[in-house]
Amino acid sequence: MSVEELKSGKSKTRRIGLKSFLGGSLLASEKTMQQMPFFFFLAFLGILLISNRYWSEKTIRKMEAVQDSIKELRAESVTYETELMKMNRPSEIVGKIKASGLDLLEPTEPARKLNVEKLDRE
Repeated sequence: MSVEELKSGKSKTRRIGLKSFLGGSLLASEKTMQQMPFFFFLAFLGILLISNRYWSEKTIRKMEAVQDSIKELRAESVTYETELMKMNRPSEIVGKIKASGLDLLEPTEPARKLNVEKLDRE
C-alpha cells in the first residue's frame, strides 16, 4: 500500500455494502458471476429439500389414515364374527326353525362316525 492510499483511507479491496448490492454493482461483478452456478445449485438443493419434506408429510398423513381405517375394519370384523358365532349356536338354530314353522325335529341320538373300507382294485 502506498502512503496516499493510507491517508485517503481507500484501498484496492472494496468493502461490499448495502449500497453496492442495491445499486447492482455487486451482482454484475466478475466474482459473483463466476459463483452463479453454485448459487443455482444451492437453490436447487433447497427446492429439492422442501419438496421432499412436503412429500414425506403427505405420505405420513396417508399412512395414518390407512391405519385408522384398518383399526375400524378390524373392529367391524370382530363384531360380525361374534354375531355369526351367536347365530350358529344350536339353541338359536332351533329357535329360528320353530319360529319359521318348519316341521324339523332335533336329533335325539348323537352323531355317529361311519367307517368305509376301501377296496383294492388290481
